[in-house]
Amino acid sequence: MSFGESHGPAIGCIIDGCPGGIPLSESDIQTELTRRRPGQSAVTTSRREDDKCKILSGVYQGKTLGTPICVIVENTDQHPQDYDAMASLWRPSHADYTYDIKYGHRDPRGGGRSSARETIARVAAGAVAKKCLKGVIIRAWVESINTLTTPYIEGLPSLEAIEASPVRCPDPEVSAHMAEFVKKAKSQGDSLGGVIRCRITGVPVGWGEPIFDRLQADFAKAMFSLPAVKGFEIGSGFAGTRMMGSTHNDVFYKDENGLVRTRTNNAGGVLGGISSGETIDFKVGFKPTATILKEQDTLDKNLNPAKVSGRGRHDPCVATRAVPIVEAMAALVLINAKMKQDARKALQSNGD
Repeated sequence: MSFGESHGPAIGCIIDGCPGGIPLSESDIQTELTRRRPGQSAVTTSRREDDKCKILSGVYQGKTLGTPICVIVENTDQHPQDYDAMASLWRPSHADYTYDIKYGHRDPRGGGRSSARETIARVAAGAVAKKCLKGVIIRAWVESINTLTTPYIEGLPSLEAIEASPVRCPDPEVSAHMAEFVKKAKSQGDSLGGVIRCRITGVPVGWGEPIFDRLQADFAKAMFSLPAVKGFEIGSGFAGTRMMGSTHNDVFYKDENGLVRTRTNNAGGVLGGISSGETIDFKVGFKPTATILKEQDTLDKNLNPAKVSGRGRHDPCVATRAVPIVEAMAALVLINAKMKQDARKALQSNGD
């Protein structure tokens, strides 16, 4: 569970179901939060937050207790006055209108609960999940921004190459072009969208449930729960619709270690909703940031025509900071799948 608003006192989460005895410290969580925090470079929001986390419960002497873990991050660089003029307006492509209609009252400060700042809680919880996923490597990076796309990358790019880029693109040449493109859009008061690619290795065969709780369906729901996400595809995705079955099918073979493998991975590491042991490979599409400085037409709460231009501090391209968020959500999906499979194996063992 997550709690808090963009310009409220704090953002946080409560993590339930984590086993006891897992080594966990604030530094484990802080490493991931620092990757997500604002104000990292010229291509991100100018909001300055250290995003220092505090563990309030569920950990004793550096190990989890098996009880609920509460983590909070205080908001220290709040500018709620930036949104005073917009309190009675509905910003285009924001949740202002739908929140007003659904709840009859909303927090206009930076979007309140609908702000992407809520994803602090996702990253904190994901850091805990990663500690429980031994042998699993989750690696995400920016594959494209607008029309600029990274050439196909085999395997997993290094974390160092990703984090060395201000836009989190591991290709240095493309990264430089992307960074300039984002800066240009920002200077023009506009924004850009992008695609994040995520690959996961070390997931054994058998995670995920068939039919309604397929592993890829859980990934899709997790990614679509993030602000600004407009697309998800796994494996060959939409490109697979332009292939013949004879070329799209992933043919089985036995490798030199006697393991069952597939010669291609158009399935993206999932068959019938269950992990196949191959690399899990999916993409997440993020729309251009909704808040822009250009003046736009809108309506106020009384349905009168109005003009609005963005105030506050916002990322010109949300995809650049969403990489650790995508990883965190993937980790949360996988830890749930692992725990279900572990429970099933335990029941089967007892039955024998």
